[in-house]
Amino acid sequence: MNVLMVCLGNICRSPMAEGILNHIAASEGLDWAIDSAGTGSWHVGEAPDRRAVNTCRKNGIDISGQRARHFEQSDFRDFDLILTMDRSNLDDVLLLARNDDDRGKIKSILHYADVTGDVVPDPYYDGRFDEAFDLINRACSAIVRDAR
Repeated sequence: MNVLMVCLGNICRSPMAEGILNHIAASEGLDWAIDSAGTGSWHVGEAPDRRAVNTCRKNGIDISGQRARHFEQSDFRDFDLILTMDRSNLDDVLLLARNDDDRGKIKSILHYADVTGDVVPDPYYDGRFDEAFDLINRACSAIVRDAR
């Protein structure tokens, strides 16, 4: 399966989600292609936020080699599942969808977690990286469990 994680700038939530899902999928022996992108383009080429890197590192996941990129319409062709971190990201990606097949690939990541709401808080502004990590980890664990 090819999975794309999407947030606003691709330096906090979606890189953590990419790293977490890669880690869980690899530990389960799954040969998945996982990437991340942002709906905004101002961080393209940058490494993840150091706070995201540190949060993942303390949980045994290295995301330091990732680089931000912008979501592109070709991502609909290249990915089976496109997971967004909040309603704004979901709406932005839906606006780029060309047809029902594209729209069918897009979901909130928290669709897979047993939580109320559909927003992974953006820790860039409030520093809630541990909370974001925990929510994303719950969702990614469920994605892998459901794929089995």
